[in-house]
Amino acid sequence: MGDDFDHDDSGPPERDPNAPDMFGGAPPPRAAEESAAYTVIARKYRPRTFDDLYGQEAMVRTLRNAFATGRIAHAFMLTGVRGVGKTTTARLLARALNYETDTVHEPSLDLREEGRHCRAIIEGRHMDVLELDAASRTGVNDIRELTDSVRYAPVEARYKVYIIDEVHMLSTGAFNALLKTLEEPPPHAKFIFATTEIRKVPVTILSRTQRFDLRRVEPEVLVKNLEMICETEGARVEAEGLMLIARAAEGSVRDGQSMLDQAIVQADPGQTVTAAEIRDMLGLADRAQTITLFEQAMRGEAGAAVETFRQLYGYGAGPDQVMLDLLDHIHAASVAKAVGPQALVLPKEQAMRLAAVGAALSPGTLSRMWQLTLKAYEEVRRAPDAAAAVDMALIRLAYAADLPGPEEALKALRAGDPMTGGGPGAPGGAQGGAQGGATGGAAGRPAGVATGAVARQMLPAAGAEPATTLQSFEDMLALIDRRRDIRLKLDVERFIRPISFRPGAIEYEPAPGAPADLAQRLVIRLKEWTGERWLLSTQGGGGAESLWEKQKREERETRAEIEAHPFVRSVMDAFPGTEIIGVRQILQPEPAAEAPPPEDDGDED
Repeated sequence: MGDDFDHDDSGPPERDPNAPDMFGGAPPPRAAEESAAYTVIARKYRPRTFDDLYGQEAMVRTLRNAFATGRIAHAFMLTGVRGVGKTTTARLLARALNYETDTVHEPSLDLREEGRHCRAIIEGRHMDVLELDAASRTGVNDIRELTDSVRYAPVEARYKVYIIDEVHMLSTGAFNALLKTLEEPPPHAKFIFATTEIRKVPVTILSRTQRFDLRRVEPEVLVKNLEMICETEGARVEAEGLMLIARAAEGSVRDGQSMLDQAIVQADPGQTVTAAEIRDMLGLADRAQTITLFEQAMRGEAGAAVETFRQLYGYGAGPDQVMLDLLDHIHAASVAKAVGPQALVLPKEQAMRLAAVGAALSPGTLSRMWQLTLKAYEEVRRAPDAAAAVDMALIRLAYAADLPGPEEALKALRAGDPMTGGGPGAPGGAQGGAQGGATGGAAGRPAGVATGAVARQMLPAAGAEPATTLQSFEDMLALIDRRRDIRLKLDVERFIRPISFRPGAIEYEPAPGAPADLAQRLVIRLKEWTGERWLLSTQGGGGAESLWEKQKREERETRAEIEAHPFVRSVMDAFPGTEIIGVRQILQPEPAAEAPPPEDDGDED
């Protein structure tokens, strides 16, 4: 009989090693980790207290004061773009209204310690907190069930809280059914509405609620949240990459966290995720390259701009994204012109480059560029060949950037001045300009009127210096000296450390203490004096000495050389306490010119 019950060694083991034992022991840690479902960052780091809400300090301050004084509204309307925390704030409000601990027996926004009802509300199973989705329950009958249940007192908590998400999707009949209850609710009922389309909510509903507009989260604030998450998760992401994510999120914390979740897996574990990898993930063009593209278009260099775009397009940049970047650059250049480079949320080098473009262009030109680029963006989105549409848009922008504005054209016509501008490819090029003599050009233009580059060479602006004379930094200093702009001359000599100089473009490093408007003043003066547009860009380092620094260094070297001279050292040793107060260069008298030899009058004795 024992043979009938022989054990088979190949059978299953007596006990599954991954199963908990009869005394409640947990399975091995590895099995528990493998069985745990991954929670995305946007859910894992959802705010648990009002202090965790990023960028909504104004709303939290108002609510905190209302709860402290007992002036708590019976209905709240939360509005804002996606991902700023509307639903999260509604759940936090439900917890705050029903907050209760052994020592706290009143509504409170201090949720750091978990109350009796907090866990059930967070998990969505509290019977006195009802959360409805208006997107799926839009009818009158759904709201009628809600209004019928409002009459009954809460079972466990202090208030019955009704959270209605996407409330703008309720039907007209549902809104009307809610009106009376919302106007005169029982004291134990509170309503919290959330919507992304506040304009679709009837005014009769809005007037019965206390409205809070949740702001878009600024990129620099969102970056702090992303840095905290990276530190907690042990992920390594470049700071520039986090800024790219924050800008792409467009003020939405949830979008930023979702993109960070995707960015973290771009590199192997333990490796740093670079900004280039995040840029590829987001499908963004290199921002430095699009700024170069913007500068080329604003200088009227259509060919160079098209070539730069084709390089970006070859690297995978979307045509519509390039146009959006150009819109951002025009906006940034305009803001920098009006407020200053410090108003731009960009790396310093990029901000200074855009500020230089803004300083070189008038507000009217920037406004026209904005309108043209906005129209071009719509054309690119509708065009059958988006890349070709961008090419045409860049050519149009380059041509328009060199055209005079309506105000300038009107003044020139009234004064009888020649009309310049139009870019290198404007009608009436070298041949037409050469024919425009005393009797007029071949195309019938008035005498003396030329266009394009020929006009700029033949007919410079009044009082302008020929552009060919400014071939070096010293030429520019000499021009400023001749024009007797003393303040500009002193600022340029003291605060500009030149890096490179070419006609129409100057690159320099600003010395400490440089005036904020120095680049703008210099660009305006150079355009006034030479008749050409100039672009000034700054770098964080690499500049040579400014003229003032060079003079000071030479003075120190001369003084050190004099102090080391043996004769001076012997005098100072002979008279202790002697100091060299100053050093002066004594001009040596020029030798008198020799008298010319007496002329021979040719007379003979």
